[in-house]
This record gives sequence, structure tokens and C-alpha cells, in this order.
Amino acid sequence: MNCARVASHIVKWLSDYAETAAMDGFVVGVSGGIDSAVTSTLCAMTGKPTLCLDMPIHQAPDQVSRAASHIDWLAQSHPLVRRSTVSLTEVYDLFASSLPDGPDASQGLAMANTRARLRMTTLYAMAQRRRALVAGTGNKVEDFGVGFYTKYGDGGVDLSPIADLMKT
Repeated sequence: MNCARVASHIVKWLSDYAETAAMDGFVVGVSGGIDSAVTSTLCAMTGKPTLCLDMPIHQAPDQVSRAASHIDWLAQSHPLVRRSTVSLTEVYDLFASSLPDGPDASQGLAMANTRARLRMTTLYAMAQRRRALVAGTGNKVEDFGVGFYTKYGDGGVDLSPIADLMKT
């Protein structure tokens, strides 16, 4: 695969999509992982405003610092990249404490899906304030092959720039 050619194709597609949709830029949830790093970089390469949003929920400090380091690095070469952090820990804890107890087997998965859905809601709230598109970070294998995503959560996006790319 010619990575430069693929990146150029995706960047043009993102730019064209934003223009056709009459939107000003992109919002990307940045987790500190490779998928969000690649997606946010491709969005930034369009030259359009790109908000990189960190949304920790009981996140390990090394994950938060990886996300922050990537966003800081990206902003150095792309002046329209902005970073924002919205801690969702308090919202998550309040929501979790208000739910009645359920079977132990389903509680872990339900709360994991709740994290993804809180983040999706936050991404859209921030995007709508900026006339921006929510760019998903799902890759071909996890989201579009196996189907490993949360319905109305991390699968709830406007466009998926790396949907045709394998993680490996």
C-alpha cells in the first residue's frame, strides 16, 4: 500500500465531504490510541479547523498523557487544531449510581457501552457548536469487520475516514 497516496485520497475526501455538507471542520475524540491518532491527523491535514477532544472517564494517566502529547504534536504543524478536555467521570459516576442493580453478568458491558454513548453525545454537542462533522475512529477490522463497536456510541459518527484501513 502506498501510504502517502491513501492519506492524500482520504484528506481530499474529507475536504470534499465537509464542503458538500457546508460544514467548517471536524471533531475527533482522541483516546491516546493509534486509530484516533491517525484519524485526527488526517482531519488536520485538510487544513480545516479540527477539534481534538479528550473525554476521560476514569482514564489511566498514561492514556490521558498519550492523547495530550499527540494533540500537542499535531497542533504544532497544523495551526487550526485545537484541544479540549471534557472530563466525563462525574457524569458517568452520577449516571451509574442512579441505575438500579442488575445481573452482574450484564452490568460491566452495559457500563462500558454507556461510556461510549456519553462520549458520542459529547462529540456531537461540541461539533454542533462549531458547525463541524464528527469523524469516527473505527477501522476496517474492529468496527466494520467484526462489528466491535457500541451502537449509538462510538459507531455514531458522521463519517469514518479509516473505515477501509486495516489496523495491522
